[in-house]
Amino acid sequence: MARVILLNKPWGVLSQFTDAEHRTTLADYVDVRGVYPAGRLDRDSEGLLVLTDDGALQHRIAHPRAKMSKTYWAQVEGDPDDADLDPLRDGKLVLKDGPCQPAKAGLMDEPASLWPRDPPVRVRKTVPDRWVSLTIREGRNRQVRRMLAAVGFPVLRLIRYRVGSWTLDGIATGTWTELEV
Repeated sequence: MARVILLNKPWGVLSQFTDAEHRTTLADYVDVRGVYPAGRLDRDSEGLLVLTDDGALQHRIAHPRAKMSKTYWAQVEGDPDDADLDPLRDGKLVLKDGPCQPAKAGLMDEPASLWPRDPPVRVRKTVPDRWVSLTIREGRNRQVRRMLAAVGFPVLRLIRYRVGSWTLDGIATGTWTELEV
């Protein structure tokens, strides 16, 4: 039986268990041996990180060819309207490393279950911000941030909410739960 751990990774934590520079890592939150992250979340991103001891499952989650969908909540600088998100949806957005597959993108209210971030997101009184939900089936380096910046809305805060059918629901920041798989 495979071990699967769902961690709500806080901001500032590396998606690895060791670090030569002694920065905060997964080892500061998960005390289970033999599990490894299936994919990565950047240090400045938060949210759902799946860890497992099953190499095949890890590959299905992380490898772009598997096309497992992942949903992100992004607080962006500016006030996009629905039409501003069309380039994300139509598959015509091209980044420096190539075209992006069509994404599901929509405006959303600030999540009701949102925890405070430490450190807080900077607030500028003269620049509005808005929340966007983005679901992709790729997973290139900093892709969600780059996609949103390419349409004119830099990301202030990025939270991965869902990987496949697993979500953050009921998992407080900095905590984890183990599934029976």
